[in-house]
Amino acid sequence: MPGVINLLYGDKEVLHYPTLKTVLMVEDILASSETALSREEIKRRLGGRIMHQTLNVILAYLEHSGKILIGEKGVLWTYNPSRKLQRAILRGVEH
Repeated sequence: MPGVINLLYGDKEVLHYPTLKTVLMVEDILASSETALSREEIKRRLGGRIMHQTLNVILAYLEHSGKILIGEKGVLWTYNPSRKLQRAILRGVEH
């Protein structure tokens, strides 16, 4: 994960890295939401138990791994592990 963090923060020091439990909790919140969520809404749903920078590290990782999109209206879960969808995407891409 340090590679992703370097892309996001450069030479700045990360004060607190997330635990796997926290990453999974954020994934669960985003995956179960039907709409985009703001960072503040994600923190509220976590009960305020997360530092802003830690949440940013998690979101950078999830965006880098292709599971979320971060836009003007918030954070949206996009990951779909469907094999049918993957085959359709591969067939639809011109080589």
